[in-house]
Amino acid sequence: MRDHPRVVMGHGGGGALSAELVRHVFAPAFGGEVLAQLGDSAAITLGGARLAFSTDSYVVRPLFFPGGGIGDLAVNGTVNDLAMSGARAAYLSCGFILEEGVEVATVARVAEAMGAAARAAGVEIATGDTKVVEAGHGDGVYINTAGIGLIPQGVDLRPQRVVPGDVVIVSGEIGLHGVAIMSVREGLGFEADIVSDCAPLGGLVETMLAVTPDLHVLRDPTRGGLAAALNEIAAASDTGVVISEGRVPVPEPVANACAILGLDPFYVANEGKLVAFVPREHADAVLDAMRAHPLGRHATVIGEAVEAHPGLVVARTGLGGTRVVDLPIGEQLPRIC
Repeated sequence: MRDHPRVVMGHGGGGALSAELVRHVFAPAFGGEVLAQLGDSAAITLGGARLAFSTDSYVVRPLFFPGGGIGDLAVNGTVNDLAMSGARAAYLSCGFILEEGVEVATVARVAEAMGAAARAAGVEIATGDTKVVEAGHGDGVYINTAGIGLIPQGVDLRPQRVVPGDVVIVSGEIGLHGVAIMSVREGLGFEADIVSDCAPLGGLVETMLAVTPDLHVLRDPTRGGLAAALNEIAAASDTGVVISEGRVPVPEPVANACAILGLDPFYVANEGKLVAFVPREHADAVLDAMRAHPLGRHATVIGEAVEAHPGLVVARTGLGGTRVVDLPIGEQLPRIC
């Protein structure tokens, strides 16, 4: 924080700068045991029921991209955050911040996409708000969504439950969302079309929990990508994580695009993938169930939690060496969600 006395783009990137902002500014100001969990959603007890509660804001540019748009993203992003606590989303709120001069047809297109995404995810948009800012003080449309859902009995998903020996599974090919955004934003053409993986993960999580409620932690690797998600879990659980670089499913078009752009696919955002830490005795059954679901057909075991190097993520390379997969400082691709 001493090196960045003013907010920079990296503070919104889901990496080390974001973590410092939360740790040194927001957490001390707000306090509270629930906030201290710092999960994708907060697990709370209200009236005897265990609820997951989450909020997120969306400032993606451009508003529409291959595979979706800001409307789909605003619904699926919050639904997925709730799913990472094991909850099935029930209700969402929706706040629109519109820039003066944006076409009403654009707003309608976004709203229609949100409604369709909510119906597909089985969630109701129950309340909302609209504000307008002067021309030049926004970027067309910003959206905030908050959501609540019930956590099933016996489900306790949090990084503190990770233990050495847990198997690390990723639900499918990584890097699609971030590269899809960049290809449109920069007017880049690649040999194969790259489409965002934006999708609701609630059904996949239910399929996994039907095998066993004893999953240890789930995380959707959005900002900061797979690398950020693994580092957050390693730090919170005080365990090491070892992954096999060659087993991480990176589709060839994404690998090629990242090579051209100088990006590391481990740090590129996803919007329809999850990473799971599963007790070893349940890993095979959970993996089979994931592969039987449309959103998990490319699920792959990529590594394990270990006692060595607690808090660090290490990748075994194809050459037989190892490298540290560090927490990113900011974000390779800003404004992607």
